[in-house]
Amino acid sequence: MTQSIYAVTGATGAQGGATARSLLAAGHAVRALTRHTDSPAAAALRELGAEVVHADFDDAASLDPALTGATGLFAMGTPFGTDLDTEIRQGRVLFAAAKAAGVAHVVYTSATNADRATGIPHFDTKAVLERELAELGPRWTVIAPAAFLDNWTSGWSMDGLRAGVFALPMPTDLPLAVITAADIGAFAALCLTRPDHFAGRRIDIASDEVPTSRIARAIATASGWDIATERVPLDVVERYSTDLAAMFGYFTETGLDVDVAALRAAYPEVGWHTVDDWASTVAWTR
Repeated sequence: MTQSIYAVTGATGAQGGATARSLLAAGHAVRALTRHTDSPAAAALRELGAEVVHADFDDAASLDPALTGATGLFAMGTPFGTDLDTEIRQGRVLFAAAKAAGVAHVVYTSATNADRATGIPHFDTKAVLERELAELGPRWTVIAPAAFLDNWTSGWSMDGLRAGVFALPMPTDLPLAVITAADIGAFAALCLTRPDHFAGRRIDIASDEVPTSRIARAIATASGWDIATERVPLDVVERYSTDLAAMFGYFTETGLDVDVAALRAAYPEVGWHTVDDWASTVAWTR
């Protein structure tokens, strides 16, 4: 029997990398799609046994050989680093290429509640692509992750933590549904390898739901740092990004609706991380 090949976009990033590693750990053949085949992340995937191939959403011709022969595809995109229109255009190119190459099943990663007209720009673009994927033809699954815990390990979030401040533009006692990249990858791999169970379904996913002050406490315990929580005014965020301001406004006023307990019960093989589990895996260094 011919072994299934799973193509993974964003393979040198967080979600795609986690998906590729989960598939490889289970013994599956992975074709890692990336624009940067000579990057350290690409080299690490080769070491694990992945086939690393060049693919660029802005070069449709590069997608044909990258997808030909693939059984399933992990598809993702982002407007960050480009823009909202580019995310939609690139998603359409990828979906069309998958259909042309005969990929049997596409797993697309979106965002929790993106199908509910949230008014969050980078959620609404994903809603457009969700609908278009469903209309395009190949069997599809949409997984919709909640807020990424991993975002606190880089950029301005990590800078704040190193300075002893956990800053967030929402009430610190308000629960927030969260998930790790590792759990997104494990769930995506499950969907790819069980298409008969997951095809035609849209599933919001989260690994924990806690007040944001609880996230700060988990980081403080794991890192040994003294960390104070601070609520940032939403208008400060809006001056930086109206998109992120809309997201945190939605988190505050509406919230993310995910049945974490049901997910844990239905799919224990994912190994869902609590915020304490996640914090203990991070190398917290100043």
